[in-house]
Amino acid sequence: MLDLIDFEPVFFAPFVSSPMQVDRAWIDYNGHLKMAYYELIFDHAASEALTLLGLGQQYAQQRGASFFTAEAHVRYLREITPESPVRVTLRLMDYDEKRIHLYQTLHHASEGWSSATCEQIAVHVDLKSRRVTPFPDEVLERIAMMRAAHAGLPSPDGVGRRVSMMARC
Repeated sequence: MLDLIDFEPVFFAPFVSSPMQVDRAWIDYNGHLKMAYYELIFDHAASEALTLLGLGQQYAQQRGASFFTAEAHVRYLREITPESPVRVTLRLMDYDEKRIHLYQTLHHASEGWSSATCEQIAVHVDLKSRRVTPFPDEVLERIAMMRAAHAGLPSPDGVGRRVSMMARC
């Protein structure tokens, strides 16, 4: 995985993660992928995408800042089986000086169908104080570039959806 901050990134619309595979050990007694592993897959994809913004491990070590998820909403759409190849698409929906709004979709990598979505808000945090802090200007510039690349995409199904018993299965 890239972990550089001194390069000019190319932002595809949407970002597509590296391929991953569902491990048999991640399956529960119901034959389902455990909830935590959906989050793990989404987390790996987000880390890969945010490294393009200059927010990877090297940034955390050099700048003493990183990003933390403040809120996430996962929707489980279709079961994914053990050893399935998967990829995640990620869209940067919005941002401000301290936060980014991401929308991710987990896809079966060879068949293309969607298994789950994850909408999240991540905040930029000073690792020493553990407080939210503004992004540096060069990171904000890259965020703006990614947002511009993603702005023309159609609104994803379910974005902004609230958790409610009113929703029909």
